[in-house]
This record gives sequence, structure tokens and C-alpha cells, in this order.
Amino acid sequence: MTAGDGVRLSVRTSGRPDAPTIVCVHGYPDDSALWDDVVARLGEKFRVVTYDVRGAGVSDKPTARAAYRLDQLADDLTAVVDAVRPHGSVHLLAHDWGSIQTWHAVTGHWLRGRVASFTSISGPSLDHAGHWLRAQLRRPTPRRLRNALSQLLHSAYIGFFQLPVVPELAWRARLLPRALRKREPGVGRPSVSDGVHGLGLYRANMLSRMRSPAPVHVDVPVQVLAPADDGYVTAPLQTELDGWVRDLRVRHVNGRHWLPRQRPDVVSDAVTDLVEHVEGEPEPRALRRARVNPPVPQRFPGRLVVVTGAGSGIGRATALAFAEQGADVVVADIDADAARSTAKEIRATGSSAAEYTVDVSDGELVDAFATAVRVEHGVPDIVVNNAGIGMAGSFADTEVADWERIIDVNLWGVIHGCRAFAPMLTERGEGGHIVNLASIAAYLPNKVLPAYSTTKAAVLMLSECLRAELASDRVGVTAVCPGIVRTGITGSTVFVGATESEQATRRQRSGRLYARRNFGPERVAADILRAVERDTALAPSTPEASVTLALSRLTPGLLRAMAR
Repeated sequence: MTAGDGVRLSVRTSGRPDAPTIVCVHGYPDDSALWDDVVARLGEKFRVVTYDVRGAGVSDKPTARAAYRLDQLADDLTAVVDAVRPHGSVHLLAHDWGSIQTWHAVTGHWLRGRVASFTSISGPSLDHAGHWLRAQLRRPTPRRLRNALSQLLHSAYIGFFQLPVVPELAWRARLLPRALRKREPGVGRPSVSDGVHGLGLYRANMLSRMRSPAPVHVDVPVQVLAPADDGYVTAPLQTELDGWVRDLRVRHVNGRHWLPRQRPDVVSDAVTDLVEHVEGEPEPRALRRARVNPPVPQRFPGRLVVVTGAGSGIGRATALAFAEQGADVVVADIDADAARSTAKEIRATGSSAAEYTVDVSDGELVDAFATAVRVEHGVPDIVVNNAGIGMAGSFADTEVADWERIIDVNLWGVIHGCRAFAPMLTERGEGGHIVNLASIAAYLPNKVLPAYSTTKAAVLMLSECLRAELASDRVGVTAVCPGIVRTGITGSTVFVGATESEQATRRQRSGRLYARRNFGPERVAADILRAVERDTALAPSTPEASVTLALSRLTPGLLRAMAR
């Protein structure tokens, strides 16, 4: 097709001709092949349009700098939209410079009334970027200054592109393509011609727009996909759009700058969520979770939380606390009636809950449970491995069967939960959180709980190791260490080496002690929610747990003496 100034643009359509239309706009130094893997997925449900922007691919390559100004690029996008869908609206998907020019078009007059939604990846509005940078420097705080400096360092290459001749020579000597491929795995083989001609984008727009940014306001639904390891556009610049976009969702995803090539599944799933919702489908959980503006008053809206051992005690209180803050909760417990009771109480508050009967000591059952959750509810955002049992008595009185039982539940139960759900969280690409219930006993030596303390110390170290392993996938792991909490665990604790009558007496005595302590499971649940929000590695809950943790690090000899 021919643009307004006579430049010929290569446009391709694919997918279902009777479905909603998605127009994809690539960036620099790419051509429309950037979208091939994304289009293959989106084409199953939608009509998908890609085109080579001027200066790229097989479209014409004007040499005048003025031919690459944002107004002209917005004219091109409008012409493409008019050609592929003369009437009605389209959904826009753009990356890098494709996003920059699309922001310009949707904030101006070009596509007014023609855009149903816009998904942007790694490309801000230059007007917003100018206002954003000024705001960081006008009202400086340590965070704002850090954000501004980080973005300026990420953008240093822009100054190089303003130089005459030198960038062209670097492209023709293939220095830039080699450096780009080395820095960004999966970027492909950028064309030297596209790289040279696309320099006009920077030279025609960057300095003028950043010097005099125009006001930016967007009324269409916008979704921003912000790669966590973007080497060119930092997350704050892409996502801090409050007040600029009326209906905004932000999804922080694992990946680098060329997300459409590296994670086409993540891109296509996110676009599908937004397009289907705008076209009339119910809002999926992922979009509710990503909503920024208008803000949602609850702390965990749209999150899916799995809690094991949720039929009573800390697990039940945690499930209820997450539900009160907008989460959908999957309640799991070995006691079917207890799980059903917790789920019923959650649903009575208006929140969504589902219950499952699970013995966490059985790895196959936990795997089947995790698969059922994924199929029936989706990938969870937060997993709380809470299920556990108590056991007291000397090491000498603890039989092998006792050790096997408590290790199976308290340690293997946590291992099974982590093994079943952690791969889901990493594969989804949007991060998540795992909470493992340890105990003050994990770092407090004693003569009364050798088996219990051993399992909880192992849970603590497992959590520390897993946190390090999953950090690059933005999956946080927290070990929560409560002290004496008023729960029903004392009523089921096994006192090894004791007769039946002694068991009952010791359970009653322990129950009275825990009741006098009067630290309820609701307070532990509040600590768990706070730890997830702050991505805390180790969260002692109860004052004695905090004091003991400090002593274990500063004066471990004192704790050993107390244990003797």
C-alpha cells in the first residue's frame, strides 16, 4: 500500500478473517518478521496484520530525515489501519520504536475512535519520557534519582546515534550487529540496511520531543509488558503512567528487550487476555492482577493463592486473610471436611474459593493436585506450603517410624509442593511467590523437639536455597518462622515415648500454655501477607521468634547453653 507521502509499505494479513483485528508494529532495527512466532499463536483466534515500517524490510527506505518524524509514522499506521479495516476498531500491539510511534498515534488525532486496545512492549511515549525524566529531577528522592540515572545509562547509545557518519560506518562494518547479538540472545540477524536507515528515527525525533514534550492522555485500554531485564528501557519509565492512562494494566515479565522473539508465548497470552476481554469476555485473573489504574483498594486483587493445611490454624487464617484482600484461594487439607469449611467461609465473604483433599506427604498426590489447580484455575501466583504436624520427645525415644512420619509431612510435604508449583511459576514468566512454614525451632536448639526442629531447620535452608535459584525468574521464596501460636497443633502433636494417658495429659498441658500465650494464627497470617508484599526471605512471627533469631546470629552460644 502507499502512504500519504508516496512511500510504499509492505503489509501482510493472516489468521481468521472474521475475527478481531490485531495490528502489530515492530521496532528498530527489526522488520515485521519480529512478530512471526507471536503471529503463529495469535492467528489461531484473531486476524493479525503486520507491516514493515518505512526504512525497514521490503518497504521503501526514504533518505530524508523528515520522512521519519513521528507525525509521518502515525500517518503510516493510520493508513495501514484504514486499508486493513476501513470501518470499526483494531487492537494494537507494538514493540520498541513501534511502541513509540503507536503511543504518538493513540495520543493524537490520528486514530481517535479506531483503537479498541493497545499492548506496548519496551517502548514509551517520547512525550511521557520527557515529562517522566523531568519529574524525577524536579522532585528528587533517592529512588527518583536512581531511576533517572539508570535510564540515562540505559539510553547512552542514543547519543552515539546522533553522531554523523560514525553509526553508519559501525553498521556497515557489522560492529553493531555483532554487539547486538552478543548482548541480546535471540535478537536474530538485524539487517545492515534496516539499521542504517532506521537511524533516522532517532535523529528526527529524540532531541526535539524530549526538549518539548506534549501532554499525554490515553482513553483506550492499555497493557504494558515490561521485561525485567530490558537493557534499553527501564521498568519505571515504561510503567509509571498513573494519571496519563485512564485504563492501565502493567505486567512485569521475565525476559529481555526482544521479548516477542524470546517469549512469544508470554506476549501472545497477554494480548489474548486483553483483546478477548475488550471484545466482551469476562476479565481474566491475569488482567485483574495487572490493573494499575483505576486502582483497586485490596492488596492482592486477582491473585490466585494455594494454601496447604488450610483446614485449621495458621493455614486457615492465611487463606481467609488473602481472600479478604481480593485473592482467589485454593484450600487444601488432608481433612476434607475442614477444607470444605474454610472454603465455605471464604465464599460467604464474596471471594472465590475451591477446596481439595490432599495428603502432602504423597508426592504423586501433590503432583496431581497441582495439575488440577492449573487446569481448573490457572497458574497460582502465591503458594503457601503450610501443612505440618507436631512431634515432641527425646531423640532416644523417637523411633524410625516417628522420624519417617514427621519428615514425610513437614519436609517432604514442602519439597513436594515446591517441586509441583515452582516450574509453573517460572514457565509463566510473570514471577510469583512461595511461602514455606518453618518455625522458631529451626534456629532454636532444644531437648524437647529434636525431630520437629530438624524438619523445620531443613525447611528453612531449603527455602534459602530455592530463593537463590528462583531469583532470576522473579519468584520470591519466604520462610516464615512462628513461635508459640494459639492453634490446634497441640491437640494432634505426638509425644514419643509416652503412654496414651500421658499423651492426653501432655497435650492438655501444651494447649494451656499456647492458650496463655494468646498469639493467634491471624497475626501470623498478617505477617505472611506482609512478607509476600515485601518479598522477605526470612519472616519470624511472634516477638520470641524475632528475639531468638537475633540471638541465634549474635550469641549462638547462649542459646546452646539455654538448651542444655
